Amino acid sequence: MKHLLSIKDLNREQILGIVGLAGKLKRGRGPGEPRPLEGGCWALMFSKSSTRTRVSFEVGIRELGGAVMFLAADDIQLGRGEPIKDTARVMGRMLHGAVIRTYAQSDVEDFASYSGIHTINALTDEEHPCQILSDLFTLAESGKNLDTLKIAFIGDGDCNVARSWIWAAARLGFELRIAAPNKFFPPEALLREAGGNIRLIHDTKEAAEGVDALYTDVWVSMGKENESEFRKAQFLGFQIDRSLVARAPGALVMHCLPAYRGMEISEEVFEAHADTIFRQAENRLHAQKAVLSLLHD
Repeated sequence: MKHLLSIKDLNREQILGIVGLAGKLKRGRGPGEPRPLEGGCWALMFSKSSTRTRVSFEVGIRELGGAVMFLAADDIQLGRGEPIKDTARVMGRMLHGAVIRTYAQSDVEDFASYSGIHTINALTDEEHPCQILSDLFTLAESGKNLDTLKIAFIGDGDCNVARSWIWAAARLGFELRIAAPNKFFPPEALLREAGGNIRLIHDTKEAAEGVDALYTDVWVSMGKENESEFRKAQFLGFQIDRSLVARAPGALVMHCLPAYRGMEISEEVFEAHADTIFRQAENRLHAQKAVLSLLHD
């Protein structure tokens, strides 16, 4: 594996390998852990704001022995209109790897192609692979069987997190239920391409019955702020609240953060399941260290 651009590009063995290594790295964190990035320098190139992604990658790269620099879009010529392929060809001659958080999936793919260095997608409008790998690790760590998972995604079924869940379900063979308004179901073309056991459901209660995890994300993703009021109106009734949790006894309640309590999740449910949600956030570090450790030419 030279890059992590999409869950689509991974096979079952690679996903399970990342999950397994994340657990080993978490248990063995500290003095004496492997330092496979020793002597290398990585760039974090972020066009979108970040808390968990930036901190987890900076800490992870350092703990694996590498040096890291943070470059916001306005820090480099990308912010002034330089083509991504030109930036990539410069960076590829100096760096050992890049972690990119941006808008267009094509920018990450073009950077990987033109730079020739290890490239990790830290979030685009289309995918969030690092989040889903971390979530799979959290589920496995919690005793859930990844082969027989049933996941209910409640809310915007066409956001980047939901799209990455679609590819994960297709690759691992578990059941994914997406409960969303009609306007926010994923495109049929994506579902046909991915295959797998993906169910589109209008009724959140039906979606929640007997699942291993109830999962949600913000209703208004970055870049969609101008649709805020429209989206809030559309998603009324698509909240994870106490009545929905009651439909899935023993299920994990998961949120990729940041959370807007009272919208996609109630304050009561968020606080009741805060341990799982913040363990998800912590596990970004361990899953991403696993990805970094497994990259090779």
